[in-house]
Amino acid sequence: MKAMEHYLVIRTRDELLRVNIGKILYFEADKAYTKLLLSGGLQFTISLNIGKIEAMLERQVTGSTAILSRVGKSYIINKNHILQISVPKQRLLMMTGDGRLRELTLSKVPLKVLKKSLEKRMETEVKNKKENEAQDREGEG
Repeated sequence: MKAMEHYLVIRTRDELLRVNIGKILYFEADKAYTKLLLSGGLQFTISLNIGKIEAMLERQVTGSTAILSRVGKSYIINKNHILQISVPKQRLLMMTGDGRLRELTLSKVPLKVLKKSLEKRMETEVKNKKENEAQDREGEG
């Protein structure tokens, strides 16, 4: 069964953009504009600031924060595309859908926060998996 796809619809005065959440690599602030890079390499410039994009995500897509995360003042990134976080090098390495790498430079504090949230998410997933396996074994016995 295919997972339900979620879309973000971005409307400005002159444009409408409909984007599959899973295909977003990241949003990048650019003054009053926001750049959107999709995992396939397509890039769009949107005439809204990143704060408005973040508010749209929260309004339109339930659970979007499980996938997309604000990192510092300049980025909203798709956590599923993270390959490496290097706090000392202030680098976030992301992988596109076709295997190409994108390197983002961020300050250490937002990278530390992102790293901790990913570690916590992984710990929760491992714990839930172990609990489910234990319940399955109890049901068999």
